[in-house]
Amino acid sequence: MNDKVSKYNSLLSQINSLVDREVGLIANLANISAAIKEEFDFLWIGFYLVSGNELQLGPFQGPVACTKIAYGKGVCGSSWKKEEILIVDDVQLYPGHISCNEAARSEIVLPVRDKAGKVLGVLDIDSKEVAGFDATDNQYLSQVVKAIESIL
Repeated sequence: MNDKVSKYNSLLSQINSLVDREVGLIANLANISAAIKEEFDFLWIGFYLVSGNELQLGPFQGPVACTKIAYGKGVCGSSWKKEEILIVDDVQLYPGHISCNEAARSEIVLPVRDKAGKVLGVLDIDSKEVAGFDATDNQYLSQVVKAIESIL
């Protein structure tokens, strides 16, 4: 088993023990952000939550971030609009990329849905490395999102 998979297995075990329906969404998202940051030390890990026609900054770990992102704008807004996971190997080449931090080079964004399938927000992770995310990240971060969705 490669190191990345081992780290994700450890992370999932920790997250599954952390998430608690009675604690509330914000506290759970804060702990999940911290757990991912501790395990992987990505540049930025956090959540944007749907509020009307924009995403608003939720719990995160990392440098200061954009506070609002319009529907369909940037990688996060596009993931929300398309209702799909987006992996961007080089954010500087992404049309309409919103640069909240110049050190970010690649990004993965995963929609978080309620029981009815409506997108409530997104999990956004930025890396300092070009092509910092791959199918393994997609697979395991999708499981992180499922853990979140299980308590909604």
